[in-house]
Amino acid sequence: MAIEVFKRKEQKYLITLDQYSLLLEQIMPYMRSDKFGVDGRYIVSSLYFDSDDHKIYFETKNKLAFRQKLRLRTYNETGIDGTSFFEVKQKHNNVVNKRRMLLPLEEAYHYLEKGNEKHLKDFHTSNLQVLREIDHFRTLYTLKPEMVVSYERHALHGIDDPELRITFDFNLRCRNDDLLLEHGSDGEHFIDNNLVVLEVKVNDSVPLWLTRILQALQCEQRSASKYCTSIELLQRNQLPDGMEREYVTTGGR
Repeated sequence: MAIEVFKRKEQKYLITLDQYSLLLEQIMPYMRSDKFGVDGRYIVSSLYFDSDDHKIYFETKNKLAFRQKLRLRTYNETGIDGTSFFEVKQKHNNVVNKRRMLLPLEEAYHYLEKGNEKHLKDFHTSNLQVLREIDHFRTLYTLKPEMVVSYERHALHGIDDPELRITFDFNLRCRNDDLLLEHGSDGEHFIDNNLVVLEVKVNDSVPLWLTRILQALQCEQRSASKYCTSIELLQRNQLPDGMEREYVTTGGR
């Protein structure tokens, strides 16, 4: 069964495809492929939520000490009767708390359309308490579907340290003209195709051997929010004047 509640620390990097190849070669003696997907490779598509005045965007952009996001996520290509994950991701400093539940994608849409008219316990979910938290968050912020973000992921776990998780995200794209996850992962690219988003996820600290490899390969630790970068691309001129945009390219800003 998928983990529904967990807490961890995350470090993010932007690396090139060449760095990815070199890094993979050096870390594989310590790592194994995620059991999901083919050799740990799969597609992630997430429907993100925000308010009309973009509270979520500004919380993330301004790097508030405590911030959170709501998203509905699917893996690989899926139909309306496929499985989805509804989750709240909360971040306090560098510590991430994630609470999520499983439910059929069609049931998730039904909740979004009829949630106020139907008692929460009547929805078919793996974790009713998480649904209650999602419903409270969604109501408090007046959240509605905003955009779909998709990418191809390569995920690894530590051999001796199963709590160590490393993910590489490629081909990152977004759309807001079609918010149905069952319609696939198409969209506009919002990060240079030569760049890879690397995330190192641990319970305590990053292993010394990994830190040394990252330093030797000159991997740049940089927090690039997929959500903020996407909304800046799709909203274009609709955000306030003077807002500093993310320009995620091989040349930096």
